[in-house]
Amino acid sequence: MAANVESMFYVRETPWHGLGTKVQEAPTSKDALILAGLDWHVVQEPVYTGQNELVQGYKANVRDSDRKVLGVVTDRYKIVQNEEAFSFTDALLGEGVRYETAGSLQGGKSVWLLAHLPHEYIISGERISPYLLFSNTHDGSGAVKVAITPIRVVCCNTLNLALQTAKRSWSMNHTGNVKDKMEEAKNTLFLADRYMEELGKEFENLRKITLSDKKVMDYIEILLPIEDGATPQQFRNMKRLQEDMKMRYFDAPDLKDVGKNAYRFINAVSDFATHADPLRRTRNYKENMFAKTVDGNPLIDRAYQLMLSA
Repeated sequence: MAANVESMFYVRETPWHGLGTKVQEAPTSKDALILAGLDWHVVQEPVYTGQNELVQGYKANVRDSDRKVLGVVTDRYKIVQNEEAFSFTDALLGEGVRYETAGSLQGGKSVWLLAHLPHEYIISGERISPYLLFSNTHDGSGAVKVAITPIRVVCCNTLNLALQTAKRSWSMNHTGNVKDKMEEAKNTLFLADRYMEELGKEFENLRKITLSDKKVMDYIEILLPIEDGATPQQFRNMKRLQEDMKMRYFDAPDLKDVGKNAYRFINAVSDFATHADPLRRTRNYKENMFAKTVDGNPLIDRAYQLMLSA
């Protein structure tokens, strides 16, 4: 399944994978839960061997809508239902929360919701509208995570990217009650003005790093290298990807007045990673776009590290 998306909704701007339900206005949490296909519950049931012997200390997390087993967890595992996630976000952001995207990944094993923060910020002449991201797993593989991010989450890869790059985040293992952690989350997350001030300083620092055209070309080849022993077709494909990234840096209309600097380069790489079309629409190509790595780092993160060393 493309992007590992099982179900989702999105507001106005269609994701690259074209999946989900499009709405024109940001919905309330009650409507968002249904539009995202998250109006189901997880129930815990005993686990038995093939000989009908009870497995002590473990439970199966089962989705009540279709009886799908999402994962096997220990007795200590506490379920955080999808509707609790929306209630949590409503309580954090207050009345009138606007949800941008939400959905189910990997067959219900992972879920997320993305809501606009109450305020927009003007940083270096740019209008920044950050989001609050809530993610949760139902298979026992991860914690409840909440983060402030400027990244619009529309799939598994963008979810991972948002969580990896978030500068302000909070997490909780499935061994307590999320309601008991509300004040802790507020204190951790909602110093938004200070966070945005720091983000503005980071943008300004990137703007001050001047890049020559040759340097940009070198960085693109580092990010999208042609492997030794590449076939002629692989060589041509990678060259086309490099040309795509170059176009997003040199020719993008919205970057014309930014200057030739690290801030422009990061924006170009981000645009490439988010929107570049595959040369061949294979099942795994887009799945691996955000996961494309150099030295184990995601593409955008690697680009940021290159800018810091420029």
